[in-house]
Amino acid sequence: MSDSGETLLQACAVPLRRCEDEIEVCLITSLGKGRWGFPKGIVEENQTPQQAALCEAWEEAGLHGEIVGPMLGAYDDRKWGMRLRVQAYLMRVSRADDDWPEASMRSRCWCAIGPALERIGKKAQRRLLRVALERLATDDEVRALFG
Repeated sequence: MSDSGETLLQACAVPLRRCEDEIEVCLITSLGKGRWGFPKGIVEENQTPQQAALCEAWEEAGLHGEIVGPMLGAYDDRKWGMRLRVQAYLMRVSRADDDWPEASMRSRCWCAIGPALERIGKKAQRRLLRVALERLATDDEVRALFG
């Protein structure tokens, strides 16, 4: 497929939860390569990027929760012969379903931060997780939401 010159907007959730005394991150496998990363997908015309990030988190990982704070950052990617601009948002996960729309196509795991950083396949997504952790450490409102 040739490059059309168009840039497609995607949204990504960086899903975190508190489990006892530590923060855990949810990772899923990509469909094509089975690489570990965060839920992400196209921002549809009727959605904000934040709404799209929450929708993708549910479809791809069975996660429910809320977006916390402003965008963590963005990165560029390529797929389907197109340029993608991926905007990422911190998600506080309140519930994870045992079954979800893409459960048969993806694996999901909850990891402590160190193992998650080793497992994430894309450098840009590792950077976004570090930004999320920095926000958690420095923003009182965000820290309060994660208990």
